[in-house]
Amino acid sequence: MNIEALIQAANQRLKQAKLGVLIERRHESLSLRATLPPKPGTNRPPFQQRISLRPCKANPAGVKHAETQAKILAGELLEGTFDWSEWSGDRTVEPEEVISDWVQKFETNYWNINRRTQQSQTTWETDYDVVLSRLPQDQALSMNVLKSLALTTEPDSRSRKRFCMVLSALAKFAGLPEVESIKELSGKYSPSEVSPRNLPSDAAIAEWRSQIRSDGWRWVFGMMAAYGLRNHEVFRASLIDFPTVRIPRETKTKARFVYPLFPEWVEQWNLKERVLPNLQNIDAASNAKLGTKVSGFFYDTKCPFTAYDVRHCFARRCFEFGFSPDLGAKLMGHSVITHTRIYRAWIDEMTYWKIYDAIVNRPGRPEPPQR
Repeated sequence: MNIEALIQAANQRLKQAKLGVLIERRHESLSLRATLPPKPGTNRPPFQQRISLRPCKANPAGVKHAETQAKILAGELLEGTFDWSEWSGDRTVEPEEVISDWVQKFETNYWNINRRTQQSQTTWETDYDVVLSRLPQDQALSMNVLKSLALTTEPDSRSRKRFCMVLSALAKFAGLPEVESIKELSGKYSPSEVSPRNLPSDAAIAEWRSQIRSDGWRWVFGMMAAYGLRNHEVFRASLIDFPTVRIPRETKTKARFVYPLFPEWVEQWNLKERVLPNLQNIDAASNAKLGTKVSGFFYDTKCPFTAYDVRHCFARRCFEFGFSPDLGAKLMGHSVITHTRIYRAWIDEMTYWKIYDAIVNRPGRPEPPQR
């Protein structure tokens, strides 16, 4: 029987005896958790606290010792003889850590491992912070709290997968048991194939752009349409050798170049003249905040499609122009694997269409019967 199973069995016996004390694993050590009186000189009612059983290790002998100590502690609490001085030394008390404490330590560890760049800052804000901020910050960290938050998201959705990824990482960092039980909630989500039928036509994109009153937002929209840029990339783009647009490495992917589709839009919309919306501290803003501003513009103006729909339309144009998947991936800042997975339906359909078109238009093919 593994250590987690031994701890669970010991806690089950303690619960059945209604002792009000539980054993917890803290990395490689064991602690007791119970509602304890405040330390002398503190004027507050009893509250949940931990007592670290140093040097009680997370092994079979340690679990047995911890269960014995739990019964002793429960007896003292029942008899009213509990004394903080008797639980000092190796059995030192640890203050109750709540979720906000664990989130702070988790973030510190994240930046100890990852170099802080625009890209990593965006990853933290959009993938981690947006999830961790929804946890009840003043509660104790537990698997039940984490799983409850994960279950607030739609099953088999991108949000569910992201929440489970972040919450399981926090659980593993905190040394909580049964981390796999969160991962099992992830579902079967994967980046779905984007159907061209659900995207706006190029005529609809051009028409909507013409209705934008703000010069800055009209330029942003035009750049996203002509170059297939991500929300934040339009603010970071270099026009040094326009009409080629260069995206610096401090964005979501490595540095890349992009050619316009359609190039006529570049001329008609005068995209060479950069005009940005009136936003504060654009250069200092994180990629995530810039992306949110763009999404907010689409929402506030009641645009009938999303910013990423505009980007997907650029991908559709890549196939319509006959670009190979590796060139399309290069222009959009994808790996070929990611590009192919997202747009597989388009790639396959275009391949079959080219074969069909070559066959039905070849000289000497069979002709239909004449009436």
